Amino acid sequence: MAPETRVFLFLQGPHGPFFHQLARALRLAGATCWRVGFNAGDAAFWPERASFLPYRDAPADWPARLDALLEEKTVTDLVLYGDTRPIHAEAVALASARGLRVHVFEEGYLRPYWITYERGGANGHSRLMQMDLAEMRAALALSDMDAPLPPARWGDMREHVFYGALYHWLVMCANRGYRNFRPHRSIGVAREFQLYLRRLVSMPVTTVTRWLASRRIRRGGFPYHVVLLQLAHDASFRDHSPFASMEDFLGVVMRGFAEGAPRHHHLVFKAHPLEDGRVPIRRELARLARELGLEGRIHWVRGGKLAQLLADARSAVTVNSTAAQQVLYRGIPLKTFGKAVYDKPEFVSDQPLPEFFAGARRPDGAAYKDYRRFLLETSQVAGGFYAARSRRQLLRQVVDMMLAEDDPYDALRSGTAAPRQQLRAVT
Repeated sequence: MAPETRVFLFLQGPHGPFFHQLARALRLAGATCWRVGFNAGDAAFWPERASFLPYRDAPADWPARLDALLEEKTVTDLVLYGDTRPIHAEAVALASARGLRVHVFEEGYLRPYWITYERGGANGHSRLMQMDLAEMRAALALSDMDAPLPPARWGDMREHVFYGALYHWLVMCANRGYRNFRPHRSIGVAREFQLYLRRLVSMPVTTVTRWLASRRIRRGGFPYHVVLLQLAHDASFRDHSPFASMEDFLGVVMRGFAEGAPRHHHLVFKAHPLEDGRVPIRRELARLARELGLEGRIHWVRGGKLAQLLADARSAVTVNSTAAQQVLYRGIPLKTFGKAVYDKPEFVSDQPLPEFFAGARRPDGAAYKDYRRFLLETSQVAGGFYAARSRRQLLRQVVDMMLAEDDPYDALRSGTAAPRQQLRAVT
């Protein structure tokens, strides 16, 4: 299908200018691009008014309006960031019923140096959920490329927080034209903005407390296990896990640790880098430690890099965090609870949690390396959504992937996959 015949309809994207820049690149290839905006934040990051389609009606009217838009604009491709928020889930269902291509962007399964680009769905809806290692190895047999290494530096976190704060400020203060807009998160926009702003202001203090907590662990001389926490409002935790709340997950993990772990072992809870305090995790950990007799053996680390903690970890536990990929890369035993694209029997433990803490079995390192290489040659694209240089790096590759007939997984099997970029330092 020639680019000149393609019509891309963009819905909500990552905070910041990435979707607008992506559409500009697709237009240069000959395609037509439209954007549906649901609030003032969406409008601010799409400066071309002629192609911007504001949606101001009630949420209940969205499926009918979208169906009319797909017909009116002769849309061939739908583009969105994440596939579980209600407006996106409804859009994916409608587009799929019409046989349209659905391009789904997500944070990288091998973040932070790569983003995820798939068709049809991501995370628990990804095609990876139905693939086994045998299929992946068969596809890899058609390629002789080496897997790229990550760069020495990465510079997206401050930009990520900045664009998030700006987006929520715009929705909070300039949203008069979108009075029917309802955020997909459970808390209000004003509270979201406050949390982003507080995180920006508290970064220096957070850095110091994180350093002190990490120092206590490094100098403690005790064996320890790491719990990789996620954002309680993140789609992976909310829609692809068995837990109703973060507190439920904390309770299960700490009770399993109290029952199975040797008495001299400790448990380290590593917060998500964007943890903003909307869930009182630290307070809940202290309460559970008192209840289970684990005082002095529980540690809380607020964000920061994971590599240093994993260097001496005995095992790791998570719901379905993408950070678990770093665990498996290092050959550390891993226990998961939710749906995850890396949940393969070759390298994720099926032991009950107390038994896992008592003596976890190591993953099959060779199997994981094949899996990781498969991701890097298919759905993982070098670059990022937020920093200017990482956006440029991403656009060099992903535009051609979107215009290609095959999705990333079929392209590897058919031999049509483009060469992967070798990463450089991203600052």
